[in-house]
Amino acid sequence: MTTGTFTPAPGRAAMRSILRSQVRMELVLTARRSEAVVLAMGVPLLVLLGAGLTKATNVPSGDRLGYVVPGVLALTVMSTAFTGQAITTGYERSYGVLKRLGASPLTRPGLIFSKTAAILCLVALQVLVLAVVGVIVGWRPGFSHVLPAIGVTVLATAAYCGFALLLAGLLKPETVTGGATLIYVLMLAAGGIMFAPPDLGTAGYFLLPLAAHAEALRDTLSDGAAVPGSIWLSLTLWAAAGLALAIRNFRWE
Repeated sequence: MTTGTFTPAPGRAAMRSILRSQVRMELVLTARRSEAVVLAMGVPLLVLLGAGLTKATNVPSGDRLGYVVPGVLALTVMSTAFTGQAITTGYERSYGVLKRLGASPLTRPGLIFSKTAAILCLVALQVLVLAVVGVIVGWRPGFSHVLPAIGVTVLATAAYCGFALLLAGLLKPETVTGGATLIYVLMLAAGGIMFAPPDLGTAGYFLLPLAAHAEALRDTLSDGAAVPGSIWLSLTLWAAAGLALAIRNFRWE
C-alpha cells in the first residue's frame, strides 16, 4: 500500500469531462426520440422527391436536382437544428429537466455547447442519408469544394441552435412550438428551396440564412465554385449572434 492510496480528493470534474458526458447524454436522448429524427427528415425528403423529380415548381436552373438537392440539405439542417431543437428544449425546460441540470456543475455555455455538438452529429447523419438518396435519383455532386460545404453547414447549424435555444429559454413550450413551426414554414416558402427566393441581392443572404446556406451548398456541391464572401460573413454573423444571445439570455426554468 502506498501513501495516499485511500486519500479522498473531492472536487468538481474537469469541464472537458463534464461536456463529454453531457454530449453523450444528449445523443442518447436523441436516439430515444428516433421517431422525431425520422419525422424531421420527412418533409425535406418529400420536397426532394416532389420538386426534384417532377416539374411541380419552376426552378431557376436547367439542372433541377442540382438546384433542389442542396436546398433540401440546407432545409434538413434548419428542421433539426432550429425547429426540432427549439420544441424539444422548450418541453425539457417546461418539465423541469433543465432546472435539475442548472444545479449541476454544467454551466449555461456548457449546455449550449453540448446541445449544439449533439445536433451537429445528428445533422451530419441526416445530410449523409439525404445526399445518398439524391445521388440514387440522379444528383451528381462534385467534391472539390466539400470542405467549404462542411464549414457553412457547421455555421448554419450553430446559428439555428443558438436561436432555437434562445426561444426555448424565454418562451412557454406551446409558444415555442407555434413560433418555430411558423418560422420553418415561412423559410421553406421564401428560402429558395423549391423555387427561386425573393430577389434581394446580397442583402437576402443576411435576411434569410436558409437561402444563404442553400446557395452556398449549390455553389460548392453542384457548381464546383467557391462560397461567396458575403455568405461566409452572413452565416458567421448569424451564428455569433444566435449563440451569444442564447448564452446570455437562456433560462433554466
